[in-house]
Amino acid sequence: MNLLPKSSKEFGSADYWEKFFQHRGKKTFEWYGTYLELCEVLHKYIKPKEKVLVIGCGNSELSEQLYDVGYQDIMNIDISEVVIKQMKERNGSRRPHMSFLKMDMTHMEFPDATFQVVLDKGTLDAVLTDEEEKTLRQVDRMLAEVGRVLQVGGRYLCISLAQAHILKKAVGHFSREGWMVRVHQVTNSQDQVSEAEPRFSLPVFAFVMTKFRPVPGSALQIFELCTQEQGKPVRLESADRLAEAVRERQHYAWLCSQLRRKAAGLGSVSLDLCSGDTGEPRYTLHVVDNPAVKPSRDNHFAIFIIPQGRETEWLFGMEEGRKQLASSAGFRRLVTVALHRGQRYDSMESIQAELSARVMELAPAGMPPKQVPFLSVGGDIGVRTVQQRAHSALSGDYVIEDVQGEDRRYFRRLIFLSNRSVVQSEARLLKDVSHRGEVSHRAQKKRKKDKKKQQPADLSEDVPPAPGQCIDKSYLCCEHHKAMIAGLALLRNPELLLETPLALLVVGLGGGSLPLFIHDHFPKSRIDAVEIDPSMLEVATQWFGFAQSDRMKVHIADGLDYVTSLAGGEARPHYDVIMFDVDSKDPTLGMSCPPPAFVDQLFLQKVKSILSREGIFILNLVCRDLGLKESVLAGLRAAFPLLYVRRIEGEVNEILFCQLHPEQKLATPELLEQAQALERTLRKPGQSWDDTYVLSDMLKTVKIV
Repeated sequence: MNLLPKSSKEFGSADYWEKFFQHRGKKTFEWYGTYLELCEVLHKYIKPKEKVLVIGCGNSELSEQLYDVGYQDIMNIDISEVVIKQMKERNGSRRPHMSFLKMDMTHMEFPDATFQVVLDKGTLDAVLTDEEEKTLRQVDRMLAEVGRVLQVGGRYLCISLAQAHILKKAVGHFSREGWMVRVHQVTNSQDQVSEAEPRFSLPVFAFVMTKFRPVPGSALQIFELCTQEQGKPVRLESADRLAEAVRERQHYAWLCSQLRRKAAGLGSVSLDLCSGDTGEPRYTLHVVDNPAVKPSRDNHFAIFIIPQGRETEWLFGMEEGRKQLASSAGFRRLVTVALHRGQRYDSMESIQAELSARVMELAPAGMPPKQVPFLSVGGDIGVRTVQQRAHSALSGDYVIEDVQGEDRRYFRRLIFLSNRSVVQSEARLLKDVSHRGEVSHRAQKKRKKDKKKQQPADLSEDVPPAPGQCIDKSYLCCEHHKAMIAGLALLRNPELLLETPLALLVVGLGGGSLPLFIHDHFPKSRIDAVEIDPSMLEVATQWFGFAQSDRMKVHIADGLDYVTSLAGGEARPHYDVIMFDVDSKDPTLGMSCPPPAFVDQLFLQKVKSILSREGIFILNLVCRDLGLKESVLAGLRAAFPLLYVRRIEGEVNEILFCQLHPEQKLATPELLEQAQALERTLRKPGQSWDDTYVLSDMLKTVKIV
């Protein structure tokens, strides 16, 4: 028989409880956990010699078990005459000092300040079934009576599921009375039980309300949260923040229960684990299930630690990449763990120790008892050095950081914290700088092992270079930048481009890698770069080796206004190449690059008017909304009769090459031949070149739209 009520209102009905205990008989029924699950918090907040009142005792064994370990001054009350009779019969001879009385807790007969502890296991939850006026009046009487019979310094210890309306009522009532409010998580209720006695997937909490002596005129309110894995409570600024923290714990417990049941429809599951001391995110976890893997004893579950700085790579940062990682690893469930910037991590071993208990809560049901494997790349946690944190009025908070890549080379990145998973700009550091970084990392580890030893003399040279002098300007990190440069092969006579006075307009500066590469490799080129955010020019100049010259000027302006101004001027320029690499500040649009206004039909006509007859317009498009993307492509085709597209493998980016005249169309063999000719020209003696960058390879998959 299912003894849980059909509706929450039955919890507050005396008739329901009479019938409940008649059906149940003398068999105990433990709401919200057994004594073993609750004893830690009970012993923390109740002293053995204190006088304890248990309200709504039911036929729980809780009072009996407290009595048996030394808590003998216990008074139990309940509204049900049936259960009080049962409990007296059960305990009369075995526990002679424990009392049971039939009493209404909203009108108790005890004198003021009789007890030092009032213990409530689910009773408030049973009474506060809704927020109707009648119910709230009854709860007000109950809580007022609790406050009346408690001594100053006494505690109301209420075991509850902490539903939002219950938490709001209890916290609001006692904080207004000037009591200290603490919420302590006591159990996750994860044990398997029979269907006849279902358990709650929500975690169980203890409200610990401590009665203070009233201080006239004082507005002091104290709110604290003590989580299961944390020994000490954390002080919170408001009742709202306390409620938010409890909701986060409840959501996490619900998520764990769904994962254990392999519930359908969960989709992609991700969550943050926060520092108990600061509340700041410390780890981001993604749960990836791979049902195609045949189950065996050793492949149920594994944890993958992503090295610092590599969380933005496709394999780790995108859902499809993580699925591929899980498939390659051969586990039915893989949890990837990303480490947050601004947090300190000492070693792989310390991370494993910190995560072991928590990640086991995400393990699938039926997993054999065994040690869970922790996986990583190369067995280390990676290297990340934050060089600068700053704020831009237009782009928000951002960081400049140096990270170690998979080939142990170091890379500098610009990250907007509003979109932490996307690298806005990236540049490779020179090898000698990378080497110094590795020496520095080893030196730090050595100093940790033996702080008393003096630093070796040869490490005195381990001083970071000036920020802008350490960039490998011959190397393009971003695949979409490589494709945009390769698109210059669509221009006539690519083998002569180094001697051709090309005029280029680049809208979107970022770290400046794209215009800087063009400037350095095409010595006759003249570049106008347009950037709306003056902070980005400072970033590019200080951290990414960018510098203006007589051939390269930066205009701080909105790209839309700048192009409109040029198109409407008397002396209209004609650029050989126009490049748009502009990110959108609005994440809700479904298109993060460019902003929709940049592909509006009227604006495209303005772009067309400042492009030379044989010129090329190159656009970086990042659009997840398929309908919107089709609309953008249709608009581009209407403005530019010749349109090529190059999809960047493993990314959402697509590079569009737009030209004015269909007769300029090149078949794939011709296009590849022109790319090879351009590369031969660029690989001239004395000019540094990235040997892995093959222009023709970048254009092999180009298609005409």
